[in-house]
Amino acid sequence: MPLSKYRYIVVEGPIGVGKTSLTHRLAEHFSAETLLERPDENPFLARFYQDMPRWALPTQLFFLFQRMNQLRELKQLDLFSKLTVSDFLLDKDPLFARLTLGNDELHLYQQIYDTLQPQAPKPDLVIYLQAPADVLVERVKKRAADFEQGISVDYLAVLADSYSRFFYNYNASPILIVNSERLNFVKGDKDLSLLIERIAAMRGGREFFNFGD
Repeated sequence: MPLSKYRYIVVEGPIGVGKTSLTHRLAEHFSAETLLERPDENPFLARFYQDMPRWALPTQLFFLFQRMNQLRELKQLDLFSKLTVSDFLLDKDPLFARLTLGNDELHLYQQIYDTLQPQAPKPDLVIYLQAPADVLVERVKKRAADFEQGISVDYLAVLADSYSRFFYNYNASPILIVNSERLNFVKGDKDLSLLIERIAAMRGGREFFNFGD
């Protein structure tokens, strides 16, 4: 699919991998709209990182409704007539739920998710960014967001593994899997250009890009 055919690109990956930075760079390069997560609006998030069992369900449901409302508004306004780049994929929401919710809570969450998910638009391309857990920890520390200071190394390691398992089976949209360990989205114009070239050259439903190869 030529780049001109893309109307909705999603950049995904675990906390600290750089998905929002890449989303901004791609949007700037293509003069595209952005659709971004808004974690600072979630009133439960900071408490979740301090006491996950207690605050997991309200945190998860807030994000689910928030993201679904964003996608619904975007679809209704027909903004996909212009390229939109997003830093979240609704399909991966249950990944967090399965990590943090008890059986009864997970059952409730899944019922709500299954009702809402069919209304979400399907991306033309998903860019999945990978990085080792120690790299994620270092990046989270550097950006020093207040609500992220309670995130443990163990949680990031489990999260990174869960993302790998999820995207191993993901086939709802074409996907480009990128090893981002040595990639600099913010200052690395050459890295960005290489990635854009790789996106334009995609022909299959699942392809890989390792920077430095």
